[in-house]
Amino acid sequence: MPSERYSITLVPPAVEAVNRLTAATGLSKTDVINRAVQVYGFIEDRIRDGDEVLLRNRDGEIERVHIV
Repeated sequence: MPSERYSITLVPPAVEAVNRLTAATGLSKTDVINRAVQVYGFIEDRIRDGDEVLLRNRDGEIERVHIV
C-alpha cells in the first residue's frame, strides 16, 4: 500500500507528547505519529475482540487502561 500525506492539527497535549517522544527516542515527528497511530490501531482491534489493556507497574500492581 502506498504512503499517504495528511495535514493534521494536533491539540496541545498531543503536541507535548510528540515533542517528549521525539526528544526521548530521537525519532522524527513523522515516525512518532506513525507509531502512535499503529499502536492505537492495535489496541482498538484487541478491545474490539473483547480483550483488555492492562499495565503492570513496578510494584506489580495491575491497572486497567481506559482509552477515551
